[in-house]
Amino acid sequence: MSALLQLTDVRHGYDGRAVLNGVNLTVGAGECVTLLGENGSGKSTLLRLAAGQEVPRSGSVTLRGTAVDEDDWSVRATVAAVLDSGVGYPDLSVREHLMLVALAHGLGDGSADAVDEVLAEHHLTERADALPHQLSSGQTQLMALAQAFVRPAELLLLDEPEQRLDADARGRLAERLRSAKDAGTAVLLATHNRELADAVADAEYTVSGEGLLVAGGSGG
Repeated sequence: MSALLQLTDVRHGYDGRAVLNGVNLTVGAGECVTLLGENGSGKSTLLRLAAGQEVPRSGSVTLRGTAVDEDDWSVRATVAAVLDSGVGYPDLSVREHLMLVALAHGLGDGSADAVDEVLAEHHLTERADALPHQLSSGQTQLMALAQAFVRPAELLLLDEPEQRLDADARGRLAERLRSAKDAGTAVLLATHNRELADAVADAEYTVSGEGLLVAGGSGG
């Protein structure tokens, strides 16, 4: 399988503390790689580097062979990420948030239908006109996921997307990730949920306390 996302000898840290120490990782089209590990082990850092939100101190992060740069929109536009469930526009409704994403990523006249579909898929249709502060924590997480799935993406980056979701919503998430893989989307998923990891993963790694990737999952 050819590499879509590739991290090569990536090293990164904060305030003199090393978090990732020579990480090498490849994710191919249609493949889901899961990251397990304790809180603070470096899973979220790795995802932010993959998203271009941070630049590694050394090593490289590439998407289809092109460096992922925090200032290069043309590369990052093909990446959909749920790295937190924060909402950017407190005065916009759920539907308006999704329409913005759809239009920004070229859905054009199909945006309204795409939004209706993803609202239904995430059981948010009845909350489509709600403002962010009117949502429950679970609905806020579903809205963040809906924003990732409403637009086309070559790569999905998900940091504990199951948090605050009930069992039914977690099951729908697993089904949606399998569908994304079948469509050729690459998925890099950090999770503490063994059931979700087992349902979708083609490969599992544990991020160790030393900032290394160890093949296989420990359950975090």
